[in-house]
Amino acid sequence: MKINLVNGFRTMKVFGGCKWGFWNPGNQPSGSSQTQQQQQVSPIMPGGAAPGTPSSTKPKTKVVVALFKYKASESGDLSLDKNQEYEVIDDSQEHWWKVKDSKGNTGYIPSNYVKEKELLGLQQYEWYVNDMSRQRSESLLKQEDKEGCFVVRNSSTKGLYTLSLYTKVQQPHVKHYHIKQNSRGEFFLSEKHCCISIPDLINYHKHNSGGLASRLKTTPCDRAAPATAGLSHDKWEIDHNELMLNEELGSGQFGVVRKGKWRGSIEVAVKMMKEGTMSEDDFIEEAKVMTKLQHTNLVQLYGVCSKKRPIFIVTEYMKYGSLLNHLRRYETTLCNNRGLLLDMCIQVCKGMAYLERHNYIHRDLAARNCLVGTENIVKVADFGLARYVLDDQYTSSGGSKFPIKWAPPEVLNYTRFSSKSDIWAYGVLMWEVFSCGKMPYGRLKNTEVVERVQKGLILEQPKACYKEVYDVMRKCWSHLPENRPSFRVLKDQLLTISQRILVD
Repeated sequence: MKINLVNGFRTMKVFGGCKWGFWNPGNQPSGSSQTQQQQQVSPIMPGGAAPGTPSSTKPKTKVVVALFKYKASESGDLSLDKNQEYEVIDDSQEHWWKVKDSKGNTGYIPSNYVKEKELLGLQQYEWYVNDMSRQRSESLLKQEDKEGCFVVRNSSTKGLYTLSLYTKVQQPHVKHYHIKQNSRGEFFLSEKHCCISIPDLINYHKHNSGGLASRLKTTPCDRAAPATAGLSHDKWEIDHNELMLNEELGSGQFGVVRKGKWRGSIEVAVKMMKEGTMSEDDFIEEAKVMTKLQHTNLVQLYGVCSKKRPIFIVTEYMKYGSLLNHLRRYETTLCNNRGLLLDMCIQVCKGMAYLERHNYIHRDLAARNCLVGTENIVKVADFGLARYVLDDQYTSSGGSKFPIKWAPPEVLNYTRFSSKSDIWAYGVLMWEVFSCGKMPYGRLKNTEVVERVQKGLILEQPKACYKEVYDVMRKCWSHLPENRPSFRVLKDQLLTISQRILVD
């Protein structure tokens, strides 16, 4: 192996005819060049500027690269072509930015469809799946069922990466390999085969197995683009006539839910509200704000149809329906995959931590109100909706439709909802997940459940549940709200447990 210095940059020639490029994320310069850099740094004056630097400089142009294709739906929007660059004109709004394309056209685009060019890193590659968990990557690769199918993801240890590879050798399974670095900053999966960057390492193993179960052959295809915050910039009112309604997905307290398409292209779920079931005007005002709530683990509210009755609530479509039904349907396989059950709990916790940060209270958190999508993604649905219900049977703790089995003492006694009452309900949801959809408290009547809760009696540990996870549930069921943890703290605790239990 030979290292040359060309114009101040190192190039590496690997005998065998391969000359590696030099993309190297997070790599420090060698000691001597670091010393030179430190010596060349200009002193900073007390006012903050280096000597001879003008106090006001022209702001640098922000350039972004499209990670997904986007088709503009309104006149003020701009279509995106994957991998193309766009100049940002206005990024003052969180979810929709105004940009200019190479032809000079301007318009709004969803900010979660692009990445700043300077921060792009591995996201430009099809094989990189960012923060996808070990369990979800396994589900994705098994679903593809192709020898040599692979992804690279962030490892559970911050700053590291893991290669997840599907092979059918001996039996179909997914193997996980840490991408390591040696003292020279080179990346490797096997120390015999080192490369100057992760993309070069992937490229090497596409042609040589080099100690892996298989060479890298393909990546999962047709990965879905994320939901946008509303169907267009500043659009929350949706025209009934632009919706094509299809089969019924289910029905509940608020009415029937049907699968649909908006303008014949975007799949949506449409909740058709029963008249008289909710405080409509208040909810419509709230919907304007709720469309701006956006997180990977929240079902996206696209908008409402409020000009005619009944009111329609339009959300993103989740392919596999409610988490409760999903757990019951796949009980035999899920109960043997405790890692995946824990991952489902962590996903819900992440969504709830986002709501908590934005001061939103769910009021009806349960497995029936979470949905499952492709790649085993789990999202919290119907957040805040219970607040607008008019039915006393649903809102009063003595009502026949009230979710007693998910309610803490302060809700049962005083109907006092808070993020801490959501924490109690989350503990019950975790119990539902680890019991694969069993009914909490079995066949006990509501009055018997209230009596147990008041006495401080809690649900027993499910058979498939880790002791450490059950200890977290117990914390959620602390009698006093102030003794329960926050979702932020819970998320960190569960991720730590996941790291300890599951070798990543």
